[in-house]
Amino acid sequence: MSLEIKNVTKKFGEQRAVNDLSLTIPENTMFGFLGANGAGKTTTFRMMLGLIDASAGVITWNNQPIGYESSQQVGYLPEERGLYPKMKVKDQIVYLARLRGMGKKEAEKELVYWLERFKVPDYKNKRVEELSKGNQQKIQFIASIVHKPSLIILDEPFSGLDPVNVELLKEAVHDIHQKGATIIFSSHRMEHVEELCENVCIIHKGSPVLHGEIRNIKRSFGKKNLLIDSDQDLTYLSDFPGVVKLKKRLDGVKLQIENEEVSQFILKEIYGKGFIRQFSLEEPALNDIFIEKVGASFE
Repeated sequence: MSLEIKNVTKKFGEQRAVNDLSLTIPENTMFGFLGANGAGKTTTFRMMLGLIDASAGVITWNNQPIGYESSQQVGYLPEERGLYPKMKVKDQIVYLARLRGMGKKEAEKELVYWLERFKVPDYKNKRVEELSKGNQQKIQFIASIVHKPSLIILDEPFSGLDPVNVELLKEAVHDIHQKGATIIFSSHRMEHVEELCENVCIIHKGSPVLHGEIRNIKRSFGKKNLLIDSDQDLTYLSDFPGVVKLKKRLDGVKLQIENEEVSQFILKEIYGKGFIRQFSLEEPALNDIFIEKVGASFE
């Protein structure tokens, strides 16, 4: 059951929010859908869910449009808060689960499991408005997956979470994926995407600028990052042959270099001139590639 997006365009008046987008997202894939604010991510998600109609093109899940009939198979975590603030957590989750065809007792059992897993078992009878932003995000996540959907769309799922809770949520997403779900998510934190996803699409102004396996995208980019921590002043390396750019760090520099060979010439250049604490070659980060392709920082 793959998700197919074929030549999809969405116009609001004369403005194209999404421009001739085509993607295939295979079953049981963890897929990152990325772009700066206003790139068209949320608009694409809403078209995937059938909440708004495409101006042109077709979106199908299991060869069928996503609609009311398939809603039991789909989970959606919106970027904005979508919970009823005055309702108790238990009443809200059970109500939403029953709308997806789940029995009351099964929904209550799943809720208890997830509240315990997220270390907030005492929140069951609290109103949503009593919770912090981060804990509201946990409850909203539970609402999106409690009915065990096979397709899950997560729009900025880590919003408002501290580092400990980010790890809890990442573990949950990973486990759900291991059980067979297809998960599509957007995040402003590209390191989360690199950790969780094999495949990614980065869009800019409604059009894809990168699409494919992260491993292949990085390999085809060619450039590498070189981290050096040293007692030397290494800022002069910005003019070294093969160095694309240099960024100062607390104890050294981060270089973007044209290829791996350049690192060996740099090592010869600095060896013996001072103590070197770190000299490590890394694949480029997705954010580096985004800046190169789009000309602006993702954040």
